[in-house]
Amino acid sequence: MAERSDLFDNPMGLNGFEFVEFAAPDASVLEDLFTTIGFTLVAKHRSKDVELYRQGNTNFIINKEKKSPAYYFAEEHGPSPCGMAFRVENAHYAYNRALELGAQPLDIPCGPMELKLPAIKGIGGAPIYLIDRYEDGSSIYDIDFEYLPGVDRNPTGYGMDIIDHLTHNVYRGRMQYWAEFYEKFFNFKEIRFFDIKGEYTGLTSKAMTAPDGKIRIPLNEESDVGKGQIEEYLMKFNGEGIQHIALTTPDIYKTISDMRANGVEFMDAPPATYYEMLDERLPGHGEDPEKLKKLGILLDGATEAGAPRLLLQIFTKCVIGPAFIEIIQRKGDDGFGEGNFKALFESIERDQVNRGVLKTD
Repeated sequence: MAERSDLFDNPMGLNGFEFVEFAAPDASVLEDLFTTIGFTLVAKHRSKDVELYRQGNTNFIINKEKKSPAYYFAEEHGPSPCGMAFRVENAHYAYNRALELGAQPLDIPCGPMELKLPAIKGIGGAPIYLIDRYEDGSSIYDIDFEYLPGVDRNPTGYGMDIIDHLTHNVYRGRMQYWAEFYEKFFNFKEIRFFDIKGEYTGLTSKAMTAPDGKIRIPLNEESDVGKGQIEEYLMKFNGEGIQHIALTTPDIYKTISDMRANGVEFMDAPPATYYEMLDERLPGHGEDPEKLKKLGILLDGATEAGAPRLLLQIFTKCVIGPAFIEIIQRKGDDGFGEGNFKALFESIERDQVNRGVLKTD
């Protein structure tokens, strides 16, 4: 049974993410990436050219099936996340309810003795699968896949466990459309809104969360000022889509140390002033600024009124076309690191002052 939130009704019986589906014109790009970031190939589909990679409780599926919806998606968008799956209490009920509300059905072919996975059209035309078979021994993987002999079915990899959120980049003026999409079909609610402005560009973001509290989808839209990172993504991806996938870890220091040792490349670390300002911005946070600085990990949250509520986060470079992976550790904070946007901006300005580039007189 799906876990119910006490915040608002869960009419679709949502219970977290089940998997993310990927495709690429050259699938070896994805195979090499997943191995590098700690995933293990654990199973292959019984009749299709589809593979299951796993780390902790995160399932990544590579769909290499020719002439499939994933194949055509990759032809249009290049290497990309091309679908995602929500766990639901009753897939038949959830699918029919979505159709009654006006969702567009997607026909995903299946073979004899295989599960028919109901799906509706989501961001950029990618399917949102509705999965109710996820208990050990009777999951979609037990039925449609064959586990590889001698392989750990639940490898720990670098310690990443579950999918925390999937961020969408959308065209200017379309953020409200997609917010209403998730509200209408799944009863998501907006839990965060922020408007970030730089000197030349900016973005707005709505963070949507499902009633189960486990499925989070921030929506990013370019501001009216200039052409920035969202516009660049839309051009490179050739449309709206998943910008990044955030995975949780209980020990981000170990996870990132191991990933860096294995050659994973991360986005450039902020200037030293960012870490010099941590005690000022988050007094009493209790983390080691030098350790954070060494690994390039960002820190956000709040420390007022009692125990600190923190979020530690870091982003890989773009590793799947223009998409990337975020690794996070939540220590009581349920945000998305929005405080880091302002802190990074201020730290860069202070660095410019320290170097004499920016005059304050």
